[in-house]
Amino acid sequence: MKKQALSLLLALSLMSVPALAKENSADNFVRGKTYAGQFSDLPEDHTFYENVAALYEYGLSVGQADGTYGLTVPMTVGQSVIFAGRIRSLYRTGDPEAGPAAFTAAAIGLKDAQRVYAPYLWYLQAEGVLDKALDEQLADVAARAQMAHVLANLLPETVLPPVNDSLITQAYASRRRITDVTEYTPYYDDILKLYRCGISVGSDETGSFLPDSPITRGAAAAMLTRMVDPSLRLTPDWHLPELYSAEGAAYEDLVTAGTYIAAPETAADYDQAVRYMLSQGENTLSLKYDQGFTVSSAQETLNNALLAVKRYCEQGYNNASCSYNAAGTMILKFSSIAGDRTEEYRSEALTAAIAVHDALWQQGTITPASTQREIAWAYYQWIAANCTYDAGDNTSVSHLPYSLFHNGKAVCDGYTGAYNLLLKLEGIDCYALPNATHIWTVATLDGETVHIDATWGDQGNTGTKQYFAMTPEQSYALHPWPKENELPQ
Repeated sequence: MKKQALSLLLALSLMSVPALAKENSADNFVRGKTYAGQFSDLPEDHTFYENVAALYEYGLSVGQADGTYGLTVPMTVGQSVIFAGRIRSLYRTGDPEAGPAAFTAAAIGLKDAQRVYAPYLWYLQAEGVLDKALDEQLADVAARAQMAHVLANLLPETVLPPVNDSLITQAYASRRRITDVTEYTPYYDDILKLYRCGISVGSDETGSFLPDSPITRGAAAAMLTRMVDPSLRLTPDWHLPELYSAEGAAYEDLVTAGTYIAAPETAADYDQAVRYMLSQGENTLSLKYDQGFTVSSAQETLNNALLAVKRYCEQGYNNASCSYNAAGTMILKFSSIAGDRTEEYRSEALTAAIAVHDALWQQGTITPASTQREIAWAYYQWIAANCTYDAGDNTSVSHLPYSLFHNGKAVCDGYTGAYNLLLKLEGIDCYALPNATHIWTVATLDGETVHIDATWGDQGNTGTKQYFAMTPEQSYALHPWPKENELPQ
């Protein structure tokens, strides 16, 4: 009997499929009805009028029993599953109910009554487009993040392509848009997919998704109809140059914050203490040891701190002075060859670097699709085309990033500081590695540690690749360095 019942149900399901329906086709998304004011609560000037009307015309909703659609009524998780099941079934069979019909309690041999959303849930799970994460929350009001999870895998990419992929990638990565969604937000990948596919553009000018807020039937209608109708999908009206701009960046943002260590002993300790200082936007570091300083121990401490700062030469500090006492207290102050004009030159260098960054983005030299290696190569070439080597003495501002941007000339620490500044504006992890006579860049590009010598690479308007993205072994063969000069791990 059970087998016969299943066969009969299958036959009925097949009979309900329109003659022209295709299997697994977006051509099945056809408006088979005409909306003519069926919902009493849907004025023509309502934000979601077009979406709710489309939902009716696609045969996905007939509204509520009282003749309203219920625009402001919160939708439950189970109700979102019902709508998703209808869309999946319409795509697969041409009928919004045929797929779920095979998963009613009677169809699968259950004797007990079932929740109305159960066949749709079981259907979606059998199709492999919805997991069991929401099984215990089906009666709850759906959060917008949960709605995103229900919809994210409903249709294949051929039907729901990522039409806004590059824009959303850059907007989200820059943290200038969709700022209320992070990697800690439940279903954040699903949320971003809705943006990429034009299903959502957010709730305000910054693209906020409001992931924890309940979703209303009106807002749900907008998402649901954009799933089936490409003409309703949206592209955010976000100004691209603004998204790509590094305007507002500060030096302290370019350093991974360290931990304050009052009495550093190892290279790792000094690095932590210096990074803590730089990440606070400061140039003064207070140290306190149990034992008092001698002239030689004070000089050693000063040298260790200066080496740590030199690794972050994009910050524009290459000098240090200190005061200390026999009680073990030392105050270190970092400055540059520019003396009293240090902060002025730092500010001008950062402003100029941001302008270069923005120009390369606006010109399309760098795009959201660029790899880190391609980005690093673009800046390497820009430096080669815009700077010449200056054989200045040890008091020359050519040792500072400022000189490369302002004067178009520099020596190795000016080259490296400017190059690292540009890389860090892109979020590329890098530091400067010195030996007794030279300094260059160590960067992580697309997960690979490489050495880049922007100074030696400046041999013409395009630069030579010989000194770009070298392996550590290739770099060491050209300019060996003491092991202690490497960034401590």
